[in-house]
Amino acid sequence: MVRLPPVFLSFRASLLSVLLAGGLNVLSFDPVGWWPVQCLSLAFLFSLILRERPSDDTTAAAVFTRRQIGWLAWSYSFSWLFGTISWLLIAMTRYGDMPVGMSLLALALLTAFLAMYAGLFGVTTHWLRQRWQTSAATTGLLLMPALWTLGEWLRSWLLTGFPWTISGYAHTSSPLAGYAPLIGVLGVGWLNAVLAGLLALAWRAGMATRHGESKTTWRTPVAVLIVGATLLFGIGQGLRQVAWTQPHGAPISVSLLQGNVAQDVKFDQEHLNESLSLYHDMILAAPADLVATPETALPMLSSQLPVDYLPLLNAFAQRSGSAVLIGLGVHDGGSRYSNSLLGFSPLHQARAYRYDKHHLVPFGEFVPLGFRWLVDMMKIPLGDFSSAGIAQAPMAVRDQFVMPNICYEDLFGDEIAQQLFAQNASSGPVATILLNASNMAWYGDSFAIPQHLQLSKMRVLETGRPMLRATNTGATAVIDVGAGLVAELPPLTRGTLRATVQGRSGMTPYVMIGNAGVLILVLLSIAVAWWMARQRS
Repeated sequence: MVRLPPVFLSFRASLLSVLLAGGLNVLSFDPVGWWPVQCLSLAFLFSLILRERPSDDTTAAAVFTRRQIGWLAWSYSFSWLFGTISWLLIAMTRYGDMPVGMSLLALALLTAFLAMYAGLFGVTTHWLRQRWQTSAATTGLLLMPALWTLGEWLRSWLLTGFPWTISGYAHTSSPLAGYAPLIGVLGVGWLNAVLAGLLALAWRAGMATRHGESKTTWRTPVAVLIVGATLLFGIGQGLRQVAWTQPHGAPISVSLLQGNVAQDVKFDQEHLNESLSLYHDMILAAPADLVATPETALPMLSSQLPVDYLPLLNAFAQRSGSAVLIGLGVHDGGSRYSNSLLGFSPLHQARAYRYDKHHLVPFGEFVPLGFRWLVDMMKIPLGDFSSAGIAQAPMAVRDQFVMPNICYEDLFGDEIAQQLFAQNASSGPVATILLNASNMAWYGDSFAIPQHLQLSKMRVLETGRPMLRATNTGATAVIDVGAGLVAELPPLTRGTLRATVQGRSGMTPYVMIGNAGVLILVLLSIAVAWWMARQRS
């Protein structure tokens, strides 16, 4: 049996250790991007779950109860999430006028809730291991990676979902990125968990050898780790060389506008005209095949704009041949409002193109039932927007078709895949270029900007299409297939990013099957674990 160092024998010491290990995960995501940290820290959690009581010492506290394992997994996820989304404090304190103590409590409550998925993973792992009497290898390589992935899948959609910095996003530049066109970000996270299981088993065997057990106990798991990691990384690197999509039509020129309007003055009545003039002048100064503004670049509803504002921009589009996408709130009458992009171009002369955001942000674009008190306390002017359907047509721009998404809609890769699949199935135009319009000014010069850029990189890997990003304060960028940055404006500066972009057509496997592929793999893993346990018994 494995004998662990004394520092890890108590539950309290292990709890503090996993809090530290989870917090280190902030280093695995951009802008730091040390993706091996994530695999190592998850392996540490897995190794604690795999602990067993020494056979010659029935009094040693070397095995955890089901409840303790649940708390360990919950604590690991809590510190991971608290560290990676701590930039929410900027919005609550600087712009929401919320006391620091109350802001910390609100962030802690949010991350505590989101960490429950990991807690459920820990409890379920212990329950199935006890019920099926699975071996350490079966638990580490089949059960735990599968159940961890199911937890991340639940977090990605349950109660509207919040999959920010789930494990697969750390691997946009690792060899595992090659699997994204096949099984998406959840699948990449599952493979990361498999590697963590291999590491945990090797570490466990090494500790056993250190305490006098046979060297064979150590050599076999280490050999499996080396072979498994080599195969996973080698295949992944090979997959990165596969062209899943092909060039479509002629490239287009783009101008992506970054106004850098401070959030505390954006909706101030005294500065509204300044924003209108700013984007009017920036658009007219940057003719291109496509000119795109950030989310809500115009800080007022369409019904409140000067009557000639949009017609003047439409006239510019017709005169210059540019396609212009403008972010604003559209008022459809009554109490119906939408967070939208309106498009003017020679190909949309009779009627403006329109994209309405369909995946709304809780507390940002709608107030969940029972939480109006929190919004009132933050003193942020929030309303309830209407949600559009997921199936919306792309905008034609010369030879290309541009599919917008707004703000954190690009967290939900399965929804973007559904959009592309639905367009392909309808025999209509299929998007060849993706575009994200965002306003990250709420979060200042924080990790939110590079983290959001990393999310867009994963969408490029999954769909095989370039992504344009037009943001208020950053990251305004062009991402080419392979998740490589073609160009990027410095954050928190005002400017226009000009580039030439080649659209691409074709369907990656992930676009065709979405998350069904990885869900089949993890359910199959659980079934194999059950079968192996039956054979073993």
